[in-house]
Amino acid sequence: MVFGARSIDDRWSCLHKTETTSFKMGSSLSVLTTTPRMQLLVFVAGKTQLIMNTTHELQSVGEGNTDKHEPEETNVCSLTLGPGSMLDGSTVASRFLHVELELNIHLRRLSFSEPVHYIYNPLEYAWEPHRCFVERYCRGGQNILFLGMNPGPFGMAQTGVPFGEVNHVRDWLKVTGEVGHPPSEHPKRLIKGLACIQSEVSGARFWGFFRKLCGEPDIFFRHFFVHNLCPLMFMGTTGKNLTPPELVIGERKALLALCDTALCQAVATLGITMVIGIGRVAEQRARRAFSAAGMEVRVEGLMHPSPRNPLANKGWEVVAKAKMEELGILSLLNINP
Repeated sequence: MVFGARSIDDRWSCLHKTETTSFKMGSSLSVLTTTPRMQLLVFVAGKTQLIMNTTHELQSVGEGNTDKHEPEETNVCSLTLGPGSMLDGSTVASRFLHVELELNIHLRRLSFSEPVHYIYNPLEYAWEPHRCFVERYCRGGQNILFLGMNPGPFGMAQTGVPFGEVNHVRDWLKVTGEVGHPPSEHPKRLIKGLACIQSEVSGARFWGFFRKLCGEPDIFFRHFFVHNLCPLMFMGTTGKNLTPPELVIGERKALLALCDTALCQAVATLGITMVIGIGRVAEQRARRAFSAAGMEVRVEGLMHPSPRNPLANKGWEVVAKAKMEELGILSLLNINP
C-alpha cells in the first residue's frame, strides 16, 4: 500500500518540501497538510516502493529503475484533509481513521451486480465532516460503541456521520466540512451535504434521544462512540435503499468479511468492551465478527429507530431508555459523572 499527496491544483507535491519522502509496503503514513486544501491519494502499487521527489514527480525505487508512475484511476481513493490534519497514529482518532482508510481501499476492489445500480461511500466524498466528527469526539476512555449497519440516504450519506441527520450533526454536534459527490448519483438521492433540508427520521430519533439526556455532546462522548459496520450505501434503479442482506450472497459475504475485520480493528483501537448493535442485523454481525476473531467483547442489541419499524414508531425513546437502564449504562449519561 502506498500513499501519496498532491495539492488541490492536481500537481504532485512532496510531504516535506526539503527532502524526498518514501513509503514502503505496510509502513505507516504521516501527512501534515500545510496548504488550505490538500488531497490524499491512496492507491495500490504492488510491491513497488515509490518516492515523491523535490521536483514533484512520483517515481519507483529499484535497481536503476526511476520510471515515473501515476496511479491507475480505478485504484485511486481520493480524500480531502483540512489544514493541519495529522494522520500519524499518535491519537486514538488518527488510528481509527487509519482503519477506515484501509477498509476503503479494500472495498474499492469489490464489484456488485443486480439489484445494485448506485453505490455511495461517504467516507470518500464526505470525508471532511467525517474526519471532523472523529477528531472531535473519538477519544481514549470510550468503552461502549453504538453500531449501525450502513448509511441512510438522508443521514450519513449526506453528512459522513453515523445516523447523521443534518440538523443534529450541524447544530448539536457542530460538525463542519465540505461534502462532494459520489461518482454517479441517482436523481432522487442527490447529495446536498450539510445543506440537505430533508431529515432522516432514524438519525433524528437517535441523536435527539441523547441530546435530551445529555444536553451537551461531550457528556455522551465521555463513554460512548458511534460507528457503522459498513460505510457503503446501495441503491437500485428507482433509488430504493438496499441493505447488505439484500445483495447477491457471494458479493454480500465478500463485503461483510471486510467490514467484520475492520470492525474488530476499530474496536481494538478504541478499547471497546461493549458493542450495542442498533438493529438485529448489526447485533448479529458484531457477534459473528468477534467470535471469529476470538475477541471477548460484550454484544447487546437495541431496537432500530427506523420509521419502517412499527414498534419504534410507538415510542423508540422509551424502549431505548429502558434498554440502557437494563444494561446498567443509563447513569453514564448523567451530566454529573
